[in-house]
Amino acid sequence: MAQQGVLLDQDQFCCSVCLDLLKEPVTTICGHSYCRSCIEGCWDQDVLKGVYSCPQCRETFTPRPNLRKNNMLAELVEKLRKTGLQAAPPPALCYAGPGDVACDFCTGTRKQKAHMFCLVCLASYCETHLQPHYEFPGFKKHKLVKATAQLQEKICSHHDKLLEVYCRTDQQCICYLCTMDEHKGHDTVSAAAERTEKQRQLGMSQQKVQQRFQEREKELKELQQAVESLNRSAQSAVEDSDQIFTELIRSIERRSSEVKELIRAQEKAQVSQAEGLLEQLKQEIAELRKRSTELEQLSHTEDHIHFLQSYQSLSSISVSSDLPSIVVRPLQYFGDVSKTVSELREKLEDFLKGEWTKISTTVNIVDVVLPPEPKTREQLLQYSCQLTLDPNTAHTHLSLSEGNRKVTCTGQVQPYPDHPDRFTNQYQLVKLYL
Repeated sequence: MAQQGVLLDQDQFCCSVCLDLLKEPVTTICGHSYCRSCIEGCWDQDVLKGVYSCPQCRETFTPRPNLRKNNMLAELVEKLRKTGLQAAPPPALCYAGPGDVACDFCTGTRKQKAHMFCLVCLASYCETHLQPHYEFPGFKKHKLVKATAQLQEKICSHHDKLLEVYCRTDQQCICYLCTMDEHKGHDTVSAAAERTEKQRQLGMSQQKVQQRFQEREKELKELQQAVESLNRSAQSAVEDSDQIFTELIRSIERRSSEVKELIRAQEKAQVSQAEGLLEQLKQEIAELRKRSTELEQLSHTEDHIHFLQSYQSLSSISVSSDLPSIVVRPLQYFGDVSKTVSELREKLEDFLKGEWTKISTTVNIVDVVLPPEPKTREQLLQYSCQLTLDPNTAHTHLSLSEGNRKVTCTGQVQPYPDHPDRFTNQYQLVKLYL
């Protein structure tokens, strides 16, 4: 009896979380004591952040309390450890903690942890109260399973009987008594039989899921490869295009330099020729000016002998006619060159516009993921659009109505005006506008 009293005293110094003697005991505001690591671990795992509660009385604290060591309790626990009685209680005295199933036959405020659950008695038993099921013949036929919190879901809430029947009509598990009242006349089978059927369906579902999984994995791999190939192709196209445009720019720059060289060469040749003529003209003008002065002076001399002698010498010198007549063209010069280059620019821009449309169209047709093929009316309607028929192409036996949205073949000739796009041999419409 004395030993039992010691055990009771020792139990008072156990942590309700780890069920062992307190280690570095701390006391909450509500007065309950825990190991520091145990209570702090509980609060660290609290789902509702900012609100902390006592595991025993569930009193909440906000903000999180600042725990301090209970020195008196620590000294008492230390004395218990030194007495050699600090060993953990035997399995029969293992109490149920948070999340454990308590024994249905234990009395008092604290119940021991249930070890097994009896499917016949529909009760949970600790090691101590489970002994009759092992010792008495009447209990040996009872089926025992490991006690878990989920076992309570296997008990009928109306009759407190084990759920062993499945009602296919209501799609739920029931007990045998349920088949006699609220589920009477329903399509019922044993839970085992329904499990077999559901297991077969589950196997088919698993097979479909596995097949779909493999298909998706294959599609994923193909799509990843397509994306990688697309990236490589795009990079190659960018590099090739950049190189081609660079060469094109260099070619234009080279042609620009050649045009400049041609203009400068022609300018130099023509200026050199003009400068040679200018020098000859200046010399001739100087000679003519000198001759004019001499003739002017001779005309005013009063000495007849001097006049006659000088005239003979002056008149014998004729005016030089070696230089050809010079004709200066209108002030155009290289204006035609600028006009020709401007025409080249316009032609090049027009060509680039046409080719750019072709290039952009070619780029836009690149597509990695094909849209899924529509199968239902709703899916097909996603691609529907309003069409307008072109009356200029309609055969004269085709009648348009509803704002050129409906066409009807008729025996009467329609009074359509003449148009080069109109069909005359076939009852057709070609041009459709969105």
